[in-house]
Amino acid sequence: MIARLAGTLAEVAPDHLVLDVNGVGYLAQASGRTLDAIGPVGGQVVLLTEMQVREDAITLFGFGSAAERDWFRLLTGVQGVGGRVALAILSVLAPGDLHRAIAGGDKAMIARANGVGPKLAQRIAMELKERAGTLPAGAGTGPAARASGGAGADALSALANLGFRPAEAETAVAAAQEELGPAAGLDALVRLALRKAAR
Repeated sequence: MIARLAGTLAEVAPDHLVLDVNGVGYLAQASGRTLDAIGPVGGQVVLLTEMQVREDAITLFGFGSAAERDWFRLLTGVQGVGGRVALAILSVLAPGDLHRAIAGGDKAMIARANGVGPKLAQRIAMELKERAGTLPAGAGTGPAARASGGAGADALSALANLGFRPAEAETAVAAAQEELGPAAGLDALVRLALRKAAR
């Protein structure tokens, strides 16, 4: 199982990216949200991944945050929701928005995604209502939210002051926090986040 990749962004397409890791190109399907935030071709990227093995295909999916990957896992556990449909949902709804839609039973919001009709949206809302409670709610589901307190927030501010786009800073700080743990100090967090962003 491939859980995480770090390398050079070699290619970005409307529905996937190619990450060069020591000369090996990994093609990963990704949401529009991740593709928009991934940064320029040629940059260094840390990508969280989920691999699906089927009889006819092995598919790698890539995510810019742990929250997005967690929601992908929940969504693909619903009958009728494959990887592409889950990515379509995550392209139109951020993890926090998806959490609110499911908690409030807002089927119309879920049905905004391509390939999701009213019946499937209702099934998603019903099946995930209880399971979604295990994930952080509201805005607290993305990299920025995990980094919103203490050293994480200061590290985000430091990267923003250095000219990083918010999405780049969030991804880098989240990856650094995941590696260093919650007790990491500001200096270590900023140093590692800068290496992750590798501008």
